[in-house]
Amino acid sequence: MIESQPAVIPDGAGLVSDLGRRNGLESLSERPGQRPPGPLGPLSAGMVITCEHGGNRLPARYRHFFQGQQATLDSHRGFDPGALLLARDLAAAFAAPLVLSTVSRLLVDLNRSIGHPRLHSETLRKESAELRQEIVKRYYQPHRAHTEDLIRQAVAAHGRVLHVSAHSFTPELDGKRRNADIGLLYDPSRPGEAALCQRWKASLQSCATGRTDLTNLTIRRNYPYNGKDDGLTSWFRRRLAADVYVGIEVEINQKHAFRGGRHWPALRAAIVEALRQALVADDDVLEAQDLSRLRRS
Repeated sequence: MIESQPAVIPDGAGLVSDLGRRNGLESLSERPGQRPPGPLGPLSAGMVITCEHGGNRLPARYRHFFQGQQATLDSHRGFDPGALLLARDLAAAFAAPLVLSTVSRLLVDLNRSIGHPRLHSETLRKESAELRQEIVKRYYQPHRAHTEDLIRQAVAAHGRVLHVSAHSFTPELDGKRRNADIGLLYDPSRPGEAALCQRWKASLQSCATGRTDLTNLTIRRNYPYNGKDDGLTSWFRRRLAADVYVGIEVEINQKHAFRGGRHWPALRAAIVEALRQALVADDDVLEAQDLSRLRRS
């Protein structure tokens, strides 16, 4: 079974580790349901959700390469704890197709371009080029191809698409603490992405106001990574114009997934609701622009 299917959450056979399962990373098979009621317009109508680092599963034929590396597999280097749950929440809330992988990024990083030095882990970089090409063919190419199919279908049906890629980041890297709870990554040179992230951030701050379980949230744009860096959204930007493709990576600090309790689902719900509010505002802007064009014509 391949790891990604359009409009289907795949891979009912593979299970992630106990650490992953405690953080909601389990294999599922679902299809988009009914779109929720509300004034959701053009951009929300064409939406695709992806999760490139949803689990830390190693297919049986490759496990022997990673003997003695369970601690690494269970760490942020093996997968993005919490990202899959957020991706599922987004897909359910907007009745959007979800393409995901539960195969560990140590096997192949689906958020890197072919030729990137970290496409494969150091362990596999020592192995043959034929082995790495086999892995790319089995796991990398299907995920990217299915995502591209869905994105182009959305553009054909709705005129443009919003692609949200769900990720999480480790609270500390190389001895430095990351000072953010949520990051929104985008390309500042693309007005649609910049405007949506500005509204999403403002809406999220509004949603968190007065909530004792969501106090003192720090939301940053293009942090802890630069949205223009190599990744799946950047790959699509090189192929689709700014007026038809809006690609955002949402990053959650993994400390929230590990904290669990009521706080964790409340935070995910706030992120989803804030995006809904941001999209309503986006549709209002589009409607005003259309009315202005009609008056001038």
